[in-house]
Parts: sequence; structure tokens; C-alpha cells
Amino acid sequence: MTLCTGRMLSGTQPFAHELGLDAPLGCVDGSHLADALTGRALHFAALERTAISQLFEVLIAHEASAFAFSDELMFHDEGGHRYLDYVRSWSRRTHLVPDLSVNHSWQDGRAIPAVLALGSEESVREAERVLAKDASHCLQAVCFESLCDFDARGRRPWALLVRAAGIDKGTAVAWMAAHYGISLDEIVALGDWVNDIPMLRRVGLSFAMAQAPEIVQDAADAVLRADDESGGALLEAAERAGLL
Repeated sequence: MTLCTGRMLSGTQPFAHELGLDAPLGCVDGSHLADALTGRALHFAALERTAISQLFEVLIAHEASAFAFSDELMFHDEGGHRYLDYVRSWSRRTHLVPDLSVNHSWQDGRAIPAVLALGSEESVREAERVLAKDASHCLQAVCFESLCDFDARGRRPWALLVRAAGIDKGTAVAWMAAHYGISLDEIVALGDWVNDIPMLRRVGLSFAMAQAPEIVQDAADAVLRADDESGGALLEAAERAGLL
């Protein structure tokens, strides 16, 4: 058993240790695979440095606050301070730098698998349109309403998550299958959100949790009775897959 998540390694490894996992972890939606015990990087799909610079230019022009994910730390400048409670769901290890866009010394040789931006729906959607039109083919961007607190106008900020093109949880489980010398048909997956869809569609048997959106349920082979409130989803999936 292992975890394949949108969280960074530093936000995933504590759960892996609690579960006693000794397997590759799929982090940042498949952009970073690492050893659960040691944290050693096994595979990285990092953003190119030129793409990061281009991305920051677009985000600044559209007044969106940016966060850069590395293997351990999440970097941000003063503009991202108000969103820290929300972004710490990816990782508790955040680091303030003077300006993400002006001086890239904060990278210090680190691979950057993703950049997250937060702002108004209008600014984030426009940034997404510009990236889709002008950015190089090496980027992929996903736009969604965040779970941040509502602002003074009763609106939630929107988020834009940018990763390397062609990478997702489906590519992560394919890497894991190759790592263990098994076929994808031998893998059972459980998910509950839209970033799980590539994984659910690729494995031999997939389950969606009961509270998952309809589009996620449609991508899975079966829908569980268990949800995030009742608990027991992993046990139910294992029993229905014949693993117990």
C-alpha cells in the first residue's frame, strides 16, 4: 500500500510514517516520487527554470499570490502571507523570501515540481488563459475554487496549480508499477477528487469514495458506501477487491 497525493513530500511523509509504509510515495500529483522512509527522491518532474520565470511574470501581471513547491519547503513572499492557513494543507513547511520573482536564489539548486497561485476568480482565470495561449508546451495548469476563508465581499479566492505537462497521478502509478515489476492491472486505487481521475482510469480496479463528485465516480469502476465522514473506505475497498 502507498499514497498518491497532491500534497508535498513534507506534508505526506508524516502520514506515511504513521501508517508504517515502506514504499514510493507519489507527491504533488505525481510530480515527485520519493522513498517513504528516507524521503530520498526517486523521480522528479520539475518545472524548467525559464518556465518558472515566465509563470511568475504572468502571475504578477494578474495580481495573483504565488507559492513555489520544492521537495521539502513551500516558498512564498509577503503577498502570500494571508493564504498560509490554506496552503499548509499541502505542506506545513513554508518559507518567506523577499520576492519570488526578482531573485531566484531561494531555489538554490532545488527542483520545483509545481507553482500555486491564489487570487480573485477574474485574475486567476485570466492568468490561466494567458498561460494556455502563450506559455510553452512544458506547462499544464488547473484552475479551481479554493477552500480559503471568504473575503470581505463573501467570495473565496481561486487557485491555479501549474505543473510540468504530461504528469499526473496516472503517470505516478505507472512508475510504481514499473518499479515493482507488475502490470497496472494488478493495482487497486481509491480516490475522491478530480486529480484522482487519471489514476482511477489507469489501474486495474478503482473505487471512488461516496462523497466524490459525479465526474470522479464516473471514472471509477465502483463507488464505495463509505465517505469521509463515516470512515472505513480503505477497509471496504480492500474487501471488495478481494485483498482481505
